[in-house]
Amino acid sequence: MQPIQAAIEEMEAHGEEEQLSCTEVAEKHNVSRYTLARRCKGIQASVQAKAINQQRLNPQQEQDHKLP
Repeated sequence: MQPIQAAIEEMEAHGEEEQLSCTEVAEKHNVSRYTLARRCKGIQASVQAKAINQQRLNPQQEQDHKLP
């Protein structure tokens, strides 16, 4: 698992009631606190999500159109 994903999962696991500091979690996982905050807020998508959104065909359509 990538460090950023581990940090996001840790933030999400604690939920709204128990607030964690993005700075503390980012330092623990050695990731940028800005990236972590943006990913948690849904402002910035992962590289994989961006790549899928830029494709003309979604993965299912791509499988359907592959040659035998």
